[in-house]
Amino acid sequence: MAETFTFELVSPEKLLLSNEASMVTLPGADGDMGVMGNHAPVMTGLRPGYVEATLADGSKDEYFVRGGFADITPNAVTILAEFALPRAELTREVFEEQRAIAQSDYEAHHKAGDEEKAANARTYLDQLNHLEPTLLPA
Repeated sequence: MAETFTFELVSPEKLLLSNEASMVTLPGADGDMGVMGNHAPVMTGLRPGYVEATLADGSKDEYFVRGGFADITPNAVTILAEFALPRAELTREVFEEQRAIAQSDYEAHHKAGDEEKAANARTYLDQLNHLEPTLLPA
């Protein structure tokens, strides 16, 4: 049996999950990551996507996240998400709201002349747009 570790997923509103897990996959800033027990310490940013946790009992939980950070240690994974909710709760309306927030951020930074922040916001918006076909049924 795979070694377990503590996994917590936190959004600004609440603690979504706190449990023992045997594996967590997450959408890291530089690509998807799979984390198991005794992983080397890593801190990474997150891009929009899904976090999937295989819990100690073998069940799986999946959550949509919109950015944030993951703190990975040999004994724990803590995700501090900008926005997160269970995949089952992701509707077209919720996704469009997240896209509107990203679009507004891009436009505000661009209008203010902060091209570095505008470029980061544009990248984030592009990631959401690229992810959309995998999120919801057509």
